[in-house]
Amino acid sequence: MNDMSGLYIPTYEDVIAAHARIEPYIHRTPVLTSSYFNELTGAQLFFKCENFQKAGAFKVRGACNAVFGLDDEMAKKGVATHSSGNHALSLSYAAGRRGIPVTVVMPRTAPEAKKAAVRGYGGTVVECEPSTTSREAVFAEVVAASGAEFVHPYNDPRVIAGQATCSKELVEDIPDLDAIVAPIGGGGMISGSCLTLSNISPDTKIYAAEPLNADDAYRSFKAGHIIADDAPETVADGLKVPLKELTWHFVSNHVEDILLATEQEIIDAMYLTWQRMKIVIEPSCAVPLAVILKNRAVFEGKRVGVIITGGNVDLNKLPWMQDKS
Repeated sequence: MNDMSGLYIPTYEDVIAAHARIEPYIHRTPVLTSSYFNELTGAQLFFKCENFQKAGAFKVRGACNAVFGLDDEMAKKGVATHSSGNHALSLSYAAGRRGIPVTVVMPRTAPEAKKAAVRGYGGTVVECEPSTTSREAVFAEVVAASGAEFVHPYNDPRVIAGQATCSKELVEDIPDLDAIVAPIGGGGMISGSCLTLSNISPDTKIYAAEPLNADDAYRSFKAGHIIADDAPETVADGLKVPLKELTWHFVSNHVEDILLATEQEIIDAMYLTWQRMKIVIEPSCAVPLAVILKNRAVFEGKRVGVIITGGNVDLNKLPWMQDKS
């Protein structure tokens, strides 16, 4: 699974192997329901709460699969990545559990809470400008200097196989879902969901939820080819990155539709979730609920899985506080 030059497409057998490999290092996260949101949407919503995951995000699944899948010789040189936050701290968590070094290139604008978490897990943070171009250029220097194994945040079959274990658990716990809705940025979680559902629940429709301000996946989906924005501005900081070849394969073949939410709709959905469900979620994970609320006709009367991808927020900079200041 390590050779990206041939664009290896992970299989469901890889997902099963990943689940066994990472099980000692992750939580099997709970699925919560809310009668309030059921009434508001006219659907039965089942929230898969990866905000309760190790390192506070689903990305620990893919990171652990990549790190613990390395042979000892490769592991000695450590791992490296570029990430706006959750993959960074997830890879740092996984590398720390294996006792190997990790270096992360992060935008200087990434939430301080996420930078602090990376360092807390023993990772080294190298800052870059908040654009894909800067991120990849700085990262190339880091890898050249260290020889570390690159674990891409999402365009990596090991990572996608790991992320796929999330929807595997959801379908095992809540069978017969009519649809699953997950956020989309680079497409790792959506790709994992496509991989799982196309194999074990093919009748379940997959919807991706994206910020209107960072709608490159939506435009790619409509155009039939990847359109990449370099540095979009959105409160959903985890969804600013573009699709890549591997995630595009899954999105273009298995996603039913990509639905958009405005910044205010995202903030409102996040606020409502905190208020009504009493759980901490970050803005990126509020996008699925925002699009469900906005597209009632699509989901009404359906059993819908909603993947809450993470809960790493800067509690001193909550978006509704900034919005009202």
